[in-house]
Amino acid sequence: MAKQDIHFNISERKILLRIMDIVCTLLCLYWVGYGFDFDYFAITKENWAWALVLMLYISAFGTVFELYDLQKAGKLESVFPNIIFTVSVTVLFYLMTPWFTPSLPTNRLQILYFYLAILGALCVWRFVYMTFITSPRFYKKVLIVGETSNIETIVDAFKNADPNYKIVGFINCEESQLEGVKYKGVREYGPDEIHQVISKENISEIIVASYNAENITSDIYHDLIVLLERGFPIREYTQVYEDTTYRVPVQFVGKDFYKYFPFSRSNQNKLYLFFHRLFDLVFSILGVLIGLFLIPLIFIGNLLGNRGPLFYFQERVGKNGQVFNIIKFRTMVVNAEQGGAVWAAKNDHRITPFGKFLRRSRLDEIPQFLNILKGDMSLIGPRPERPYFVKELSQVIPFYETRHIIKPGLTGWAQVKVRYGSTVEDSLLKLQYDLYYIKHRSFLLDANVIIKTLSTMVFFRGQ
Repeated sequence: MAKQDIHFNISERKILLRIMDIVCTLLCLYWVGYGFDFDYFAITKENWAWALVLMLYISAFGTVFELYDLQKAGKLESVFPNIIFTVSVTVLFYLMTPWFTPSLPTNRLQILYFYLAILGALCVWRFVYMTFITSPRFYKKVLIVGETSNIETIVDAFKNADPNYKIVGFINCEESQLEGVKYKGVREYGPDEIHQVISKENISEIIVASYNAENITSDIYHDLIVLLERGFPIREYTQVYEDTTYRVPVQFVGKDFYKYFPFSRSNQNKLYLFFHRLFDLVFSILGVLIGLFLIPLIFIGNLLGNRGPLFYFQERVGKNGQVFNIIKFRTMVVNAEQGGAVWAAKNDHRITPFGKFLRRSRLDEIPQFLNILKGDMSLIGPRPERPYFVKELSQVIPFYETRHIIKPGLTGWAQVKVRYGSTVEDSLLKLQYDLYYIKHRSFLLDANVIIKTLSTMVFFRGQ
């Protein structure tokens, strides 16, 4: 087996970004303190907690402002504004919590040193990351073994999920090869070239992408067995797809569907469900209180920009297919669906000017905290859909109604990963994310959804 190039998996790069953000920040603060008249931040045995709080703030606000989004981490135009936001909010919170951090210095210039040191450290490290870690030298090079009909979908999925995941070749595993691969950037190799390709291209992994394992020829099967016995990584496509894109490839699920849906034990875990409901109650009470505080302002905005009822009630499908009435602040014109149910579209003319603001800021969802209090919904889960669309989508998308095995949510994994869905294709994509959440449901994934929801609100991505 040829020596493979060094590469970093998605999880490894995220960990590397977080660790080096903190290490570079602490080193830069130490250097500034040593070389300049700066003593606001100094780590000793007595005040080690100062560094711990700073590390926590950088990690938390870096997540909110998407410093660890790998698609954006490799682009200067995306990462630099996010660094500014992260450093500004981190320093602000650090200065506002003197119980856990140093008291404000008498020399205010020290605050500027503190800010610039963190800003400089993150900028220098991220420049190094973009220059070296995201370069082709560290790409994970992959060879696909499968059927020609799959190649375009596979390449597009991985390209959008991870720019460092490079598919360099394809081998058709079918006995009867009627046509070659017609896809730019992916070269087709013959079945007898598999060992040469691995050596020549420094392949790190083989992905088997076949709808039916019986289609794989005996020669290719033998070669794969030999490679496996030598310790070469060989993985099944749907497994890689799920690990890389964080969604379940439901469009590739067939009669062996049970392989893809070993749903999270958390769905039956009494302790998890108890705390999940407890958090629902706590957050919904806080949400209702915030809503009461904002209602006068929203009422005035509705009076001027919406001109009609403040609230909007609509039937939605909940857990186990039970229908309930969802409550929202109205964002569309009155009688927006006189002709029947219609998909909401981007730049929908039925949305009022004030309704557009409510949607982008997600403030229109605040009344749904009442649905959570009633138990119709949860804080996190698949978004509830209307009965008409559920009936329509379940006829064309396999396993669509599987999303109803848990309570629908105010926010969810699909909501923070994709924008508003207005077509069957969008609904299929959202279903893949919803099933991933149901399959991997946990406190950690719930926390991830909450943080990404904050990012959505901060960057006004709601629709």
